[in-house]
Amino acid sequence: MIPDLSNDVLDRLRAAFQEVGYDADGVMDLLGPQAHAALGRGEPVPALRATADGGPLGTLVRLFLLGEAEPAAEVAAALRPLPVADAVAGGVLAAEGDALRAALDIRPHSAGEDSWWVVSDLDADLRPEGWATGVDHVLGVGHASLSLVRATSRRQVGSVLDVGTGCGVQALHASTHARQVTATDVSARALALASATFRLNRIDVELAEGEWFEPVRGRRFDQIVCNPPFVVGPPRTDYVYRDSGLAGDDASALVVRQLPSFLDEGGTGQLLASWLHRKGEDWQDRVARWLPPGGVDAWFAQRDVADPALYVGTWLLDAGFDPRSPAGRRKAAEWLDWFDANDVDGVGFGFVTLRRSGAERGEVVCEDLRQAFDDPLGPESDGWLRRVEWLREHGSGDGLLDARLVTAPSTVLEEVAAHGEEGWERFVHRLHRTDGPGWQHEVDELGVRLLAGCQGALPVRDLVELLALGAGEDAAELSRAAVPVLRELVRHGMVIPAEWADGE
Repeated sequence: MIPDLSNDVLDRLRAAFQEVGYDADGVMDLLGPQAHAALGRGEPVPALRATADGGPLGTLVRLFLLGEAEPAAEVAAALRPLPVADAVAGGVLAAEGDALRAALDIRPHSAGEDSWWVVSDLDADLRPEGWATGVDHVLGVGHASLSLVRATSRRQVGSVLDVGTGCGVQALHASTHARQVTATDVSARALALASATFRLNRIDVELAEGEWFEPVRGRRFDQIVCNPPFVVGPPRTDYVYRDSGLAGDDASALVVRQLPSFLDEGGTGQLLASWLHRKGEDWQDRVARWLPPGGVDAWFAQRDVADPALYVGTWLLDAGFDPRSPAGRRKAAEWLDWFDANDVDGVGFGFVTLRRSGAERGEVVCEDLRQAFDDPLGPESDGWLRRVEWLREHGSGDGLLDARLVTAPSTVLEEVAAHGEEGWERFVHRLHRTDGPGWQHEVDELGVRLLAGCQGALPVRDLVELLALGAGEDAAELSRAAVPVLRELVRHGMVIPAEWADGE
């Protein structure tokens, strides 16, 4: 049954939350950093102890964040001015004897100075025994959705489309940098809970029901975000939020293929995606084939690769199956049989950034980013697109040689030396970018000297000629060798145009 959350119920609920301080800061202040961190790890006891004398705020934390059944009188006091009877009728609460428990997950979520409440279905660990997870279960703010939040550009734009909005978290974040936000989903339940999220936070979002891009056919947007049902395997739908009903990685391929046609010129898209690693096939070739012909810049950043057994076990647990049970064993066998039949030896996962460039030929780059780093990818994707555009205009041999470049302040040089007959002899010169994804590039001794001269005063051509003269090398040969190296360093933000360093 879809909850009937009227505007009156949501307005009163909002007033109750504001009255007792049930927001991200209030919860943190009540729990303290240690109990809050334990709650994030799924350890409820420290939070239960911290809320024991927490008054109405403690009641709401136990009710919505810990899944506890609370005395009706205390819940009524905490939710005033929302009558308990209206909360039960609207599907916010459920009666359990003389107590009440949450029937929906309603929790604070914040980003910077913005703070919201997100409405979703209860996770398995908060549901009482006997409460089943439906096929149309609406997931809350999970690790995947947060990773997409961090990977999304926050440039100010006119319009954003959130495809497969679920509980609405991507659209909430989009509201901070877009004048108009549209959100779609194939699930009527998801749209109902997303609508409750937006109305509870008094954010205006256009909602439309339908599969994939069908609800916005014929329209274009400045930015599109999508957290699709990217789980790969046999064509089935156990849960709408994660299973598309398409075989293998066809869901991710569909989004990558169709998304650019719904972008305005220069518009960008960001999505989570999964792709198969098949025996005898390069994953980079596989995902590059998904793109429509011409005019699209694409950056595929692979963040993880899971072996089939680990992948299946992880998602079975996510669905609440005991891998040792008859049902769990049956599903695992079916899944692994499908992987074997399709020569799958791994499943890749990562982020895709797309731009409708208008160029005759787009720039397509597939990179492995499995190294650990903390910086969000959103600003990096913006920087990547900017650098790709600059290289499109200046990245030819003559264009790059005529440019004035600066070695970025975040680029540092690591050198490794071995002790030889003439003392320490350096044999590795490795450049590191100390922010973003932490790119690394090895260069030779002449490359080190060239980058030392990249201070914006002289064109690269003049630097190469001076370097060739001092090293006794042929300037033309040195120029041909320098161009592809500099292209890669510019693309990774380790060397930048001098005018950017000046703030232009």
